[in-house]
Amino acid sequence: MKGRTIVLDHIGEIEAAAYLVDGKLDDILIDHENAPRPGAIFRAICDRPIKGQGGMMMRLPEGETAFLRQGKGLRPGQALLVQVTGIAEDGKAVPVTDRVLFKSRYAIVTPGKPGLNISRQITDEDVRDELLAVAHEVFDSPYGLILRSSCEGADEAEIAEDILAMTAMADAALADAEGTTPEALTEGDGPHTVAWREWTGSAEVVTEAGSFAHLGVLDQLDSLAQPKITLGEGFMYVEPTRALVAVDVNTGNDTSPAAALKANLAAARALPRALRLRGLAGQITIDFVSMSKAHRKQVEQSLRASFKADPIETSLVGWTPMGLFEMQRKRERPPFPGHLLRTV
Repeated sequence: MKGRTIVLDHIGEIEAAAYLVDGKLDDILIDHENAPRPGAIFRAICDRPIKGQGGMMMRLPEGETAFLRQGKGLRPGQALLVQVTGIAEDGKAVPVTDRVLFKSRYAIVTPGKPGLNISRQITDEDVRDELLAVAHEVFDSPYGLILRSSCEGADEAEIAEDILAMTAMADAALADAEGTTPEALTEGDGPHTVAWREWTGSAEVVTEAGSFAHLGVLDQLDSLAQPKITLGEGFMYVEPTRALVAVDVNTGNDTSPAAALKANLAAARALPRALRLRGLAGQITIDFVSMSKAHRKQVEQSLRASFKADPIETSLVGWTPMGLFEMQRKRERPPFPGHLLRTV
C-alpha cells in the first residue's frame, strides 16, 4: 500500500484510529478506558492547596481528583473551569489547566485570551487576508481566535462552520462555569475525531469495519508488546519502568566507531515513532552506544530534528555526566494497552 492512509476502526469494542505511511504504522490513537480524555472540560471544585508546590487539588465528578499546577489565589470550595491536559499516572490525579481552549480542525477559540491570530505556517499574504475576511465575517466574540495551518487550501464555508461551532461550544461551557458541584461539560474528542482534527494532510480514509485486520494494523500492533526494535543499523530496547522509560541502543557484534554512530543515528530517527506508538512519556533516559563527543553533537542534532516533527511536546534535556541522554515527554496518551489485542 503506497501513500498515506487513515484507518478508522475498533479494537474489540474500543474506538481507534491508525495512520499508515506506505503501509507502515506511523501513529495510533486508542480511546482511553475509564479515564477522562485529554481536552475534556469540567467544572471542578477546589479542594485543598498543595503547600510548597503552589498547586491545588480539585474535585471532579464521580469522586475523581485533578491537580492544577497554578493554584495561586484560589480557595477551597471555589468552582473553576478546567481542561484535562494529559493522562494521569496510576495513583495520581488527573492533570488539568484553567487555560481552557476549544480546538477543532481549522479553529481554536481561546476564552480569556482575546485577539485574532493565523498560524505562522501560512506565509502567503493573500491567503492570510482571505482567512482574516472569513473570520471577521462570522466571529463576533470577546474570545480569542486562532486559525490553524490546516486552513490553507480548505473550503471557506467549512472554516466558517468550524469557527461558529467552537464559539458556540465556548459559550455553552462558560455559561455552566458556576456551581457548587463538579460537572463534566465536554467529554473530549475520541480517536476518530482527533484523527480528523489533527491528521490534516492528504490521505485516503478507510472506515470499513475490520480494516485494522485487513490492512495489517493488528499485526503491526502485536510488535509493540516487544521491547526490541530492529533499526537496520543495530537495534534498541525501549522499556518502561515505574520511574522512567529506559532506552538501550546496541550495534550487535560490530563495535567499531562507525557502527556506533550509525546505530545511534538510526535510534535517534526511530525513537519518536517508537514512543508515539507505545504511548510512552515522562522521563526518558537513553543509553547510546559509546561514542566521541564530536559524534554526540551529530546524534543530538538528529534527535532534535526527529522530535521537531513529532506532535507530542518533548523537551530534550541533554547529556548526564555518565553519558546518558535525558528527555522529558508530555503524557498525552496512555501506554499502549496490549491486553486489548488478546480480545480481538
